[in-house]
Amino acid sequence: MNFRPDSRRFDSADIRPIEINQLAPEPARPCAVDLLQTVGLRPTAQRLVLTQLLFGSGDRHVTAEMLYEEASGSSVQISLATVYNTLNHFAELGLVRRVSVDGSKTYFDTNISDHHHVYLENRHELIDIPASLVQLGALPEIPEGYEISRIDLVVRLRRKGRG
Repeated sequence: MNFRPDSRRFDSADIRPIEINQLAPEPARPCAVDLLQTVGLRPTAQRLVLTQLLFGSGDRHVTAEMLYEEASGSSVQISLATVYNTLNHFAELGLVRRVSVDGSKTYFDTNISDHHHVYLENRHELIDIPASLVQLGALPEIPEGYEISRIDLVVRLRRKGRG
């Protein structure tokens, strides 16, 4: 006996393709409330929204303006000044790292491990470079009473000109 299902039965079925990556378990992420309480911050509605946007889906590089735009879509009222204050406070607490690209443009990096960056000028985008891939030469003599806390290397790239 040859079994052939009637394909008309499946025309209206609610069958959607699934991405194989959707089947993998999500990596464990700290809850926004727990993260804020760990560093001694009160979990206000604004901080919770910003924390979830920053740390909810992997490492990222954002400016205050970029995060403000994302936060504007939430149901919580957040001012640009609150975003700046929160990001700077997070940087002081070691939750994010400031990366200065120009004197007027600062990115906040959620990857606080030892690494450097490539900055794509035409796309205004930062890309991480593992510290192990960069060899630094001789450093200047450090004044007495000081120590190196971190070295930030930003390699700026732009498209070659035509011609």
